[in-house]
Amino acid sequence: MDTQIEVTAQDGFGGIDAAEWDALANPEGGVPPDPFTTHRFLRALEISRSTGGRSGWEARPLTAHVDGRLIAAAPLYLKSHSQGEYIFDFNWADAYERAGGQYYPKIQIAVPFTPATGRRFLTLPGFEATGRSALMQGAVALAEQNGLSSVHATFCTEDEAEAGAELGLMARASQQFHWQNRNYADFEAFLADLSSRKRKNIRKEREGAQAFGGTIHALTGPDLKPEHWDAFWRFYQDTGRRKWGSPYLTRAFFDEIHRTMADDILLVMAEREGRWVAGALNFIGRDTLFGRYWGSTEHHPFLHFELCYYQAMDFAIARGIPHVEAGAQGEHKLARGYLPTETHSLHWIADPAFRRAVAQYLEAERAAVDEEIEVLTSYGPFRRDTGEAED
Repeated sequence: MDTQIEVTAQDGFGGIDAAEWDALANPEGGVPPDPFTTHRFLRALEISRSTGGRSGWEARPLTAHVDGRLIAAAPLYLKSHSQGEYIFDFNWADAYERAGGQYYPKIQIAVPFTPATGRRFLTLPGFEATGRSALMQGAVALAEQNGLSSVHATFCTEDEAEAGAELGLMARASQQFHWQNRNYADFEAFLADLSSRKRKNIRKEREGAQAFGGTIHALTGPDLKPEHWDAFWRFYQDTGRRKWGSPYLTRAFFDEIHRTMADDILLVMAEREGRWVAGALNFIGRDTLFGRYWGSTEHHPFLHFELCYYQAMDFAIARGIPHVEAGAQGEHKLARGYLPTETHSLHWIADPAFRRAVAQYLEAERAAVDEEIEVLTSYGPFRRDTGEAED
């Protein structure tokens, strides 16, 4: 007898038991693979009204039950725009609407404002294949039933992309810059892997940053205080206005993660003459440190690189964390040891003709991404000759 799976779009995360959700997001317990699909993070977005309301992100988390037991779930949102996603489909929306179609609202399975790879189809152990399939098919069915244009699952894992392709969804390849911790004993051990010129440049940058006239603090857990968030909010607002026009996150979001996620956070802050002048926010996963936001109220040479990249690498080395993801875009990361890495997404388009056009686009785009990764990797800072003389 076939197992009956009931798939439902819920009205937000508030009605979902946190322990049941987290049993899917982090079935192993301990430090989660990434904190972004935990109930506390997604609920913080909701409580703070960073999502919902007029944000264009309407939470409709998808759940799958067997005999009343939650066996799978996905962070699903109805989107009225394409902002805050970082895998861009603006050109798809423009083309479809020029042809007379209505692209929005659409379904987005994602962590809002967070270009970090992780599972998007969360399952209990033993239900990986069935739960994932039920969620993917359920999302498509939801779009069909409501006359929506499309379904998108962004920054999913490679396994999920392959499973989705087998079910008829279109897989898309993109790329980011990630740093790999090769079991380095310290930062100098990392530098020893680089070419002489790149090694000297990074040392010069770190020396220049440290000369800003103050102190750098790496804060996590109980070291985090409300004053740090007051300062970081100023930094975040400045960066948000320059990059997006208006910040995605509300002030209340930072208060909520201070309350519920202090152990998931690394906040690197620069203090000068008794004032906080710059900061970088990171989230701590089991195997990855995720860099998210940066901002400052004063300009100091190389301080951005120090707080966002080198301090993150120092922390990863000290904690034995294998990877650092430094967020979206930025070829300037290449010279600092962050290499191009393929990222994945899944897409379903309702209109058959438009689906064929997008499929052709994705095929050409994948070839371009593969070539770009190969070329950029060849320009990486690492030594080609292991016998190169040391400084």
